[in-house]
Amino acid sequence: MALALYYHPLASFCWKALIALYETEIAFEPRVIDLSKPEQRAELAALWPFAKFPVLYDRAREQAIPESSIIIEYLTQHHGSPLIAQDPELAREIRLLDRFYDLYVHEPMQKIVGDKLRPEGKHDAHGVAEARTQLETAYALIDRQMATRRWAAGDTFSMADCAAAPALYYGNRVAPLGRYQNAAAYLERLHARPSFARVFSEAQPYLPMFPG
Repeated sequence: MALALYYHPLASFCWKALIALYETEIAFEPRVIDLSKPEQRAELAALWPFAKFPVLYDRAREQAIPESSIIIEYLTQHHGSPLIAQDPELAREIRLLDRFYDLYVHEPMQKIVGDKLRPEGKHDAHGVAEARTQLETAYALIDRQMATRRWAAGDTFSMADCAAAPALYYGNRVAPLGRYQNAAAYLERLHARPSFARVFSEAQPYLPMFPG
């Protein structure tokens, strides 16, 4: 098989890449990496020295592709994925929304989760408060957008939705969507999407490990 994905089923950015692969039915070899095992960490670091996943490896091109957004760009360029529109205006909006969900939902969510894992006396209450404020701002914007949209960029499922699914799922775990009903309804649609449902099902054995 030409493609291999190095990932962990609990990792949120890995969900983004997996959703893209399942959505487009592109065949790949799943390589689950446990970073606590030195030999597996070394295997990943041989492809990407930072030893962060996901990493896609294309055996035919002998090329390693890190970072979830770049993986989806690569699938679009070389494997016919339709997750980034051909229309340049819509493609730019999809890329903007992809960055929005990564930077303004995913990142503050990870800040809150990371703080839960800190040892006693090392917590960052100020940073967590800032992250929660940022999530509230993002939720309000998503709620306005999703009042008139089915998917992040309109009527068609795209890379932006691949980014939104893990960001909103885990975000809702640590900072519930609550009064943002349009955003909550969007998350329900994402859950019902077969690609995300498959990723979520595969993550079930690992979800009790999530500290949120």
